[in-house]
Parts: sequence; C-alpha cells; structure tokens
Amino acid sequence: MATSITVTIEDVETQDPEMTVKIVKFVGQLDESNVDEKAQIVYGLISQYPKNLNLILDFDGLEYMNSKSIGYLTDWYGKVFESNGKIIIAKIKPNILDILQVVGLTQLIKTFPTMEEAKFAVLNKTE
Repeated sequence: MATSITVTIEDVETQDPEMTVKIVKFVGQLDESNVDEKAQIVYGLISQYPKNLNLILDFDGLEYMNSKSIGYLTDWYGKVFESNGKIIIAKIKPNILDILQVVGLTQLIKTFPTMEEAKFAVLNKTE
C-alpha cells in the first residue's frame, strides 16, 4: 500500500529578474511506494527553469525519507548547482536532519530552522 506524500510548489517573489525561487513543500512520507513519482515534480521544475533556479525545500511536514529519496535529493542538488542555482532546506525535523548529517548532505545543502531565514539566505545570496 502506498504511503501518503503531498508535494506542492509555491513561487517566491524576487527583485532579481534573472533569479527563480520556488518553495517545494513535502507533507507525509517519501518511501519506495511514491518517491519515483514525486521526484519527477522536482525534475520538472529543474527542466522548466534551466538557469538560476533556487529551491527551498520545506520539510516541515516531511515525516520520513528513504535512502532512494536521499539519492534524488543529491541528484537535484547537483543539477541545480550546475545551473547556477541553490537548494536549501527549511524547517527540517530532527530525525531527518540526523539522516542527512550521517550521509554528509548537510555539508552541501544548508538547512535553516525557519522559512524566513531560508528565504533571506536565498534572496540576499548569503548562501
């Protein structure tokens, strides 16, 4: 049986016409039953905005992510970084932060406790 995950995308206003900022919100569990399908949503954004795409991943509602979803996260990071963009994570739960620290992803992808701090970091290019 498939577990439930909802992925929604929100625009963030920016003063820089060259820069695209999107919030990708995850609510539920990313696992074997849904990760391939949901990953395509983010790949769709990456292909729609091939340059200067900045993604803020809102993990406030994310309860669980499996190893395959961590692989996708790594791949998204690589593709976005290559095209002069950034991926950062906001509002991550301690259990998921622990996993990302263990695999070393927090060395690449910055995490912020609040959405305000994440938006500030992207919009003001402090990251």
